[in-house]
Amino acid sequence: MKRIGLIGCGAIGTLICAAVENGIVECDELILYDYNLEKAVKLQKSLSTPVKVVRSADEMIRLRPAVVVEAASQQAAKDYVPRILAENIELIVMSVGALLDLDIKNNRVHIPSGAIGGLDAISSVALAGIDEVILTTRKGPASLDMNNREEKLVYEGNAREAVRLFPREMNIAATLALTVQPLEVKVKVVSDPKVKRNVHEINVVWKQGEMFLRFANDPHPDNPRTSALAAWSAIKLLKELLERRRD
Repeated sequence: MKRIGLIGCGAIGTLICAAVENGIVECDELILYDYNLEKAVKLQKSLSTPVKVVRSADEMIRLRPAVVVEAASQQAAKDYVPRILAENIELIVMSVGALLDLDIKNNRVHIPSGAIGGLDAISSVALAGIDEVILTTRKGPASLDMNNREEKLVYEGNAREAVRLFPREMNIAATLALTVQPLEVKVKVVSDPKVKRNVHEINVVWKQGEMFLRFANDPHPDNPRTSALAAWSAIKLLKELLERRRD
């Protein structure tokens, strides 16, 4: 029996459940957990797929899902990742920033590409040697809890500090940092009232060339801090992991 465990029933979790509901991802049962029980129950009632709501991550683990998707917060990831891995359960982590602190090396931990792409190329050139990686993120002021009318540089520094200051907005910085470690990723966050989409630009200078990658994603309608692409990257990864299983 293929079960999917979902920690976090917000915008990303809801879109993952919709992918199951629509047959994009095939599973026999969803197991939902959210610290706000009402959110999990509300999501359960919106689905025709078999769903079980649990009151703790430990209860979810006891039900032995094939894959657990963490889509809650960095703190949730820090709390639950070690426990889930101790039971040899496949785990997709959306709150990638938590992994910078956990320092976990386990092939059952899977990181979706999130709101960016090109990680295969970046990881390839990292083997040859990267000189510099710069991530510039532009978001509308509302996404950053700001109301500036002119473009404003909100942050400039390294990925680890960016993740600490912007725990929900800067998971892509953590993903890049994990891809090119131990090299330090330079990050700029810009509050720009002219942009209608979340824009991420990645500049990579390596030993034998340069890369420039640009992604402009609509904010998720239910959560402007993230993009729907982040959820779809998790859905693709979840689909692949389940299809590898023979049972």
